[in-house]
Amino acid sequence: MLKKITVILFGALVLAGCSNLNHREQRTLSGGAIGAAGGAAIGALTGGSAVMGGVIGGAAGAAVGALTSDSGKRR
Repeated sequence: MLKKITVILFGALVLAGCSNLNHREQRTLSGGAIGAAGGAAIGALTGGSAVMGGVIGGAAGAAVGALTSDSGKRR
């Protein structure tokens, strides 16, 4: 029971920390999450390490998300 409450509180704390992100930070976070999921899936499907694939994919996704954001500038 205590473990379940701890997990719920930790999840709420993590989500609360994401409430005031600017556009670049949101793109970096979502790019990292998508990259980590994709990298882990590819790593597992190819017989490699899902953890290493997730780490590499997450780093690459975060970099692409940060570099492709327009930083709030209008075109």
